[in-house]
Amino acid sequence: MELTLLVVSLIIFLALGVPVAFALLGASIVAFVALDIPLVVVFQRAAAGMSVFTLMAIPFFIFAGDLMYRSGIAERLVRVAEAAFGRSRGGLGQVTVGASTMFGAVSGSAIASASAMGSTLMPLMKEKGYDGDYAVNVTVTAAVVGLLIPPSHNMIIYAAATGTSVSIGDLFLAGVIPGLLTAALLMVVAWLVAVKRGYPAGVFPGWRPFAIAFAAAAPGLLAAVIIVGGILSGVFTATESSAVAVIYTIAVGALLYRSLGWRKFWESCIQSVKIAAMVLLIIGSATAFGYVLAILETPTQLANLITTATDNPIIILLIINIMLLLLGTFMDMSPLIVITTPILLPVVQKIGMDPVHFGIIMMLNLGIGLVTPPVGSVLFVGSAVGKVPIEQAVKTIWPFYSALIAALLAITYIPALSLWLPSLVN
Repeated sequence: MELTLLVVSLIIFLALGVPVAFALLGASIVAFVALDIPLVVVFQRAAAGMSVFTLMAIPFFIFAGDLMYRSGIAERLVRVAEAAFGRSRGGLGQVTVGASTMFGAVSGSAIASASAMGSTLMPLMKEKGYDGDYAVNVTVTAAVVGLLIPPSHNMIIYAAATGTSVSIGDLFLAGVIPGLLTAALLMVVAWLVAVKRGYPAGVFPGWRPFAIAFAAAAPGLLAAVIIVGGILSGVFTATESSAVAVIYTIAVGALLYRSLGWRKFWESCIQSVKIAAMVLLIIGSATAFGYVLAILETPTQLANLITTATDNPIIILLIINIMLLLLGTFMDMSPLIVITTPILLPVVQKIGMDPVHFGIIMMLNLGIGLVTPPVGSVLFVGSAVGKVPIEQAVKTIWPFYSALIAALLAITYIPALSLWLPSLVN
């Protein structure tokens, strides 16, 4: 009864347009009243969910990603990608995927990637004769790669949701090959669609211009090397690495590129505080919601339900993937990680899956939800930047969805794609 009340309350709040954080909190309050638990516990659990030390890395990584965007690092990455991929048919689509992959390596944010790449490349694509829906579709789906390429603050949320039993360094390494695989599949689809639509091919500028573009972008790309290398070598923790990323980005943007002034710095501070506050509030509310689920023993019941239905690991993973894909269509990524990790992790561990491997599956799976209506925050951002109605973009986005689903299936059923790199350092 209480579980039904909790779920129905959440659906009603979301249907009324209540922000996700407050919908989760409101549904939790309704359930607490039904369970006759003091309401102060709701806010105690929410506060506890936001007070995890590891989560301090999130505002720093968000800040670093925004600073990288405003200091011109994104534009320099686009030049590198254009020199490398721009000569193929529909080359600007490949450039978008390549640039998003590199930007993901320094920002770790799908929304930041869609905004940065969209504002830089969408006008250029339209100018070269590309359709607006193609520009939006390739940009938003390529932004999902940033969730897999380290550093990714969503991986930090997942690590915290597991009870910090998973190494953030291992998660960062585990995302590299899946991220590159996803980018490669999206490039293939971008090329096929471009050929079908007859988009023009670019001209390779030569190795000298490529080397110059790469040298200009190298200081920005070095941020990812410093972050991941520092964590793996034990020089600093994931939380410390996020602060180092901010300091390094300010040094590169203000002193080396000389493109980060006080005005941009202040704008970045304001924007980063807003985003970080929103993310942490969602995490806190999701923690309270998850606490109710734990009281109602939902994780155990769901695990029993799935394992009773089948003991085939292939089918179990397929059920979990479909479940996460459906949830991702109407709820944002951060709360889903906090809510579903304690529920589903015991299930996959029961069939012998490594928690690091499951974390990468969750990143891509819920990342697909970010570009899927009706919620699809990254899809909304891309459509707004590209000035293309969402309905128009969704009609032709299916080939790109197929690439993401193919990558998800490969990552799910080939554990070595995620676990090989971490195994080299452990």
